[in-house]
Amino acid sequence: MPGFVSGKKRITEPNMCFSTLSEQHTLTHSKSNPRLTSEVANDLDSPILPGLPDDVSKYILALVPRSNFPSMGAVSKKWRSYIRSKEFITVRKLLGLLEEWLCILTMDAEGKQSQWEVLDCEGNKHRFLPLMPGPVKAGFGVVVINGKLLVMAGYSVIDGTGSASADVYEYDPCLNSWSKLANMNVARYEFACAEVNGMVYAVGGYGTDGESLSSAEVYDPETDEWTLIESLRRPRWGCFACGFDGKLYVMGGRSSFTIGNSRFVDVYNPERHAWCQMKNGCVMVTAHAVIEKKLFCMEWKNQRKLAIFDPEDNSWKMVPVPLTGSSSIGFRFGILDGKLLLFSLEEEPGYNTLLYDPHAAPGSEWQTSRIKPSGLCLCSVTIIA
Repeated sequence: MPGFVSGKKRITEPNMCFSTLSEQHTLTHSKSNPRLTSEVANDLDSPILPGLPDDVSKYILALVPRSNFPSMGAVSKKWRSYIRSKEFITVRKLLGLLEEWLCILTMDAEGKQSQWEVLDCEGNKHRFLPLMPGPVKAGFGVVVINGKLLVMAGYSVIDGTGSASADVYEYDPCLNSWSKLANMNVARYEFACAEVNGMVYAVGGYGTDGESLSSAEVYDPETDEWTLIESLRRPRWGCFACGFDGKLYVMGGRSSFTIGNSRFVDVYNPERHAWCQMKNGCVMVTAHAVIEKKLFCMEWKNQRKLAIFDPEDNSWKMVPVPLTGSSSIGFRFGILDGKLLLFSLEEEPGYNTLLYDPHAAPGSEWQTSRIKPSGLCLCSVTIIA
């Protein structure tokens, strides 16, 4: 592992530095006064590592192997705050230490238990995430921001009574733990959500009484606050969202102003705080994913073709999906290393996960992959942290 050069000093073996310094820091105070240990550990004004400038200490902590991150977070509030920060991700990116993980929400064969599992870039199962807090929900939204997974709102049934939720939970892969964030302003489910310019947007869906919603709101991770923004021109539900060039695109689903499924695309410009419309969307989308600056969709009525949207010229391209197994197989999408994974929604003998490489030479875009969830894929997200 590379060292960090600062002046005439070269610091090597960061894991050794981490263990030695943290043990010395804890032992020094615990022998003199146990209460002082707790007070120092919780002091956000204390140095990250005693005797070193904080900028040097931050590089040292960023070099520590990922397996030690949860233990690091328990050392002090200062360490925990840094590990949870956007700066920590930035430093690890500068050092070339970011790792890519595919988190897949899977359902067991009986359809009773769902759990997030983590696969690495080779498709090897790394671990299961701790169970999500709160009641079991459906129709919730998932977004990745600053290397963390947000699970938002949804619909739950408690003691036979169903209700919409405004709860938001965050999974931090560095600390391997869930935490509660600020509630949304509007409880909703079956809504569209996406990250744009470091902010999270939630749009439309169904409300507490099952009414269709036109309201929209935005979350700022720096302040942990949700703020209502201009509503859609019409209620919209069962839709999805994605971000391109600093704008929010909302597609698919249904609208109270249209018969059947809507082809309208609602586009929100955060700089102008205003919505506009296009009429070139897709309908009844069962899976979608964004790779670089293009949107990949699977429509319910045409599951043997990928619909690829290019926002630069508002155009769509249809790409046939090769037949490997049943012709009626539906898919969920995943993204790893800039490639699109198509996970089957049915168990078929001899069926393999399909992989589409948008950068491959013509005629060789499609391959099969050994990457496979342990159960039915409900949804997936890619985390780089």
